Amino acid sequence: MKGKLITLEGGEGAGKSTVLDALRTQLAQHGIDAVVTREPGGTPVGEAIRSLLLDPARAGLCAETELLLMFASRAQLVRELVEPALAAGRWVLSDRFTDASFAYQGGGRGQPLARIAELERWAAAGVRPDLTLLLDLPVDEGLARVRGRGPADRIEMENAHFFENVRDAYRARAVADPARFRVIDSSRPLAYVLAQVHDVVAAFLDANGAARAQGARP
Repeated sequence: MKGKLITLEGGEGAGKSTVLDALRTQLAQHGIDAVVTREPGGTPVGEAIRSLLLDPARAGLCAETELLLMFASRAQLVRELVEPALAAGRWVLSDRFTDASFAYQGGGRGQPLARIAELERWAAAGVRPDLTLLLDLPVDEGLARVRGRGPADRIEMENAHFFENVRDAYRARAVADPARFRVIDSSRPLAYVLAQVHDVVAAFLDANGAARAQGARP
């Protein structure tokens, strides 16, 4: 049986890294040794592309180039890591996946959604998450968190209007696909956020008992 792909999405400062660590621990308690990755990146090729995409010195990168680079990294990740892991029955946790392109390059940059959907079918080989946790919080709060953790990367340097469009795009995708998305209020205290995530994933595990057994490492 194929494994499961769980993705974390959200705007800047949403707390994805903290939630990802908690998720990995929760799955391990159920005997699931998950493959953990991130986007852009996750492979040597992808990490090289990530450095280019996030470099503040690359302010002149056009929207079309950004979109194609995101999917170039994703194409490598899917073929080198995600598809082999899922085929072997492993579970995969990813910090961002294709929804991020619909939000950032679609909502933020104004790239046509039909173009992104076609790239999803081709470059990402049609791979879609089984569960997506959307960590949602007001843009001003997220940007305040980002400012408190060091120099901003190229995308973090965008203005609030850009990130409002990103947030709107994420929320629209969650409304359009309620079977896959679970929206978590990331503006709440960390203990509350982690409790909500735990409950969502516990329910997902219960609903996928057979897959859970397949995903467990000997």
